[in-house]
Amino acid sequence: MTIRIKEIQAKSIITKSNLPDADFVINPYIGCTHACIYCYARFMKRFTGHSEERGQFVDVKINAADLVPSNTSKYKDKVIFLASVTDAYLPLERKYQLTRQILEKLIPLEPNLGVQTKSDLVVRDIDLLKQFQNCEVGFTISTLDDNLRKEIEPITSSVSDRIKALEELKNAGIKTYVFVGPIMPYLSDWKKIILETKHCSDFYMFENLNIKGSIWGSVKKWIQTKHPDLLEKYEKIYFSKNDYWDKMEEEINQFCIEQNIDYKIYFHHGKK
Repeated sequence: MTIRIKEIQAKSIITKSNLPDADFVINPYIGCTHACIYCYARFMKRFTGHSEERGQFVDVKINAADLVPSNTSKYKDKVIFLASVTDAYLPLERKYQLTRQILEKLIPLEPNLGVQTKSDLVVRDIDLLKQFQNCEVGFTISTLDDNLRKEIEPITSSVSDRIKALEELKNAGIKTYVFVGPIMPYLSDWKKIILETKHCSDFYMFENLNIKGSIWGSVKKWIQTKHPDLLEKYEKIYFSKNDYWDKMEEEINQFCIEQNIDYKIYFHHGKK
């Protein structure tokens, strides 16, 4: 697959957030190379004007760090999250180091920093992350099965590498979490994910598979190709009245209470 890389000059880098737990977001890149079949950020093409499919382009905001202001109290104790519609640790970050440069500029501004990624490259920046008074780093994990991981998010770090990175971050004294999602019906073993990461995760977030917009088209194609026996079950969950997600939410609540772990659930309840 050909990926088009373009260096651009951005006009701004810190934007107000629509996320429930963040005041501001930073996206060092436009686009993403992870090629996740369930990507919700594909809607961004409406605003960026790219003709390529999501996963086949990345714009690199080469002046990103220069856009982080100095000598301001605006962001002190505010939650700044990296990143909302890309991954701050795309493979390209090894070359451009935009995220590292941004972190260096953010430290004196004293924000509460949040990072969520699918890449073990984040451990490169442990020296900077430790300098934030309040910092938490999370990994998205939808499955422990690396074969399934290659099907649904092929250009990402292996599951084992993500867990090793979590351990390294935890050992460095950084608050960690696991974002269990999207939960793929009949495929994501969320209980096993908890049990395999409990030693290195301070809390958990759960999100179910959301198929709104054009997402269902790519998910359906994947199911038909890789798991045809599940197509009817998925269609029942998403296109008929049922309590599949309600029951799972109850199970997650009960299991997390039993395991004495901190957690939040962000379910869409099968709404398209």
